Amino acid sequence: MKLRRFFVVALLLAQGVAQAAPACSKPVYLTFDTGHMGVAPLVADLLKRYDAKATFFLASEPTQTGGKTLDEEWAPWWRARAAEGHDFGSHTWEHDTWLADLPDGRFRVRTAAGIEKPRIRELTAAQYCEGLRKPAQRFQAMTGKPMSAIFRPPAGKSSPALLAAAQACGFTAVLWSPAGFLGDELPSDRYPNALLLERALRDIRPGDILMAHLGIWQRQDAWAPTVLEPLMKGLIDKGMCFAPLREHPNFAAMMSRPLALEPQP
Repeated sequence: MKLRRFFVVALLLAQGVAQAAPACSKPVYLTFDTGHMGVAPLVADLLKRYDAKATFFLASEPTQTGGKTLDEEWAPWWRARAAEGHDFGSHTWEHDTWLADLPDGRFRVRTAAGIEKPRIRELTAAQYCEGLRKPAQRFQAMTGKPMSAIFRPPAGKSSPALLAAAQACGFTAVLWSPAGFLGDELPSDRYPNALLLERALRDIRPGDILMAHLGIWQRQDAWAPTVLEPLMKGLIDKGMCFAPLREHPNFAAMMSRPLALEPQP
């Protein structure tokens, strides 16, 4: 009986040690902006195979199948990613890239996503906020889960006034680390995949936020099928792991409070 009790106690202690084991001490934060979705199944497969968590920034962009990234065709894909415990933020509904602050408080933006013809628009702060909210509303309608109160300004372009307007409606901007720009939107002839992979493995350090897309229209030599898996494996071999942004020290407290939104009509 004493011997049996010893083994039970030892087993419980071992389980306690395993549960208390610290998370990876060298996290990197892999993020994806929406794109044509052609590599979305590959991305999902690699995240599962490498037990990696990522953060996705959502806009309503054209897809290779003629629809949009947030339409019903892709709703099951987003539901599956939400169930896996990834993080999600807004990328503006129409992919509005900031160009300038206007004297009357409006913003000049370039509205274009993927193969769409660019449009120049002028948005009030309220209109820009509505563009941030719509992906969050659509995400919640698709998945039943709230989006985090984070956004990525398209092309990483913003101004203090734009960031203040976004903050006023509940959104905090997330950019990327210099070494975390993975280059999947750069021209293939000048930035071949081998160069991008070599540079990323050389320069990325623990704590970096990495940025890629779920498919880029203009890149002839597609990035993800060639680079993403060796990049993930190479960083893991260096002792790094892939963590969601809710574990990033700059965003953890804010992301613990989900974004409160009215349901999408």
